[in-house]
Amino acid sequence: MKNRREDFFEVVAFILNHPEFQRRKTFKHHGEETVYDHSLKVAYYSYVLARLLHVDAETTAIAGLLHDFYTTPWMDDPVKHKRIRDLHGFAHPKIAYENTKKYFPQVVDPKVRDVIVKHMFPLTILPPIYIEGWIVTFVDKYVSLTVFKDVKNLPKYVGIKGKRKEK
Repeated sequence: MKNRREDFFEVVAFILNHPEFQRRKTFKHHGEETVYDHSLKVAYYSYVLARLLHVDAETTAIAGLLHDFYTTPWMDDPVKHKRIRDLHGFAHPKIAYENTKKYFPQVVDPKVRDVIVKHMFPLTILPPIYIEGWIVTFVDKYVSLTVFKDVKNLPKYVGIKGKRKEK
């Protein structure tokens, strides 16, 4: 009999093994953690919680893995965005969803879309409409908070860089 971890990896193996998803091993996310590692944690813990709550664990795992499936490493982005909606914390959910449609169209359905696009609530303004979306949203926040070593870096970690002091 398979255990929970084996079940999880069976559900998401096709994503984890995809070359485009593998690129996320080179994207810094929060601190020294990569997007790949962060997404894997969010997906696994979300999957476990969804199973405990007897909701759609497979969709939760897939959407959790793809919630930060954005195109380029945002921590290295030299572009200064003038509009707040273009900052990483606001813009990346839609980019992640567009990449999901491009690379994994077979998983796209209204629930997966809602989970990915709204996982940054309250920045997204509209909250998730499915329990699976709330699970990924809360687990993402929890996993992200575990890497914050210094509260003053919070704006940087959510893509809202503070003003630099002139020397």
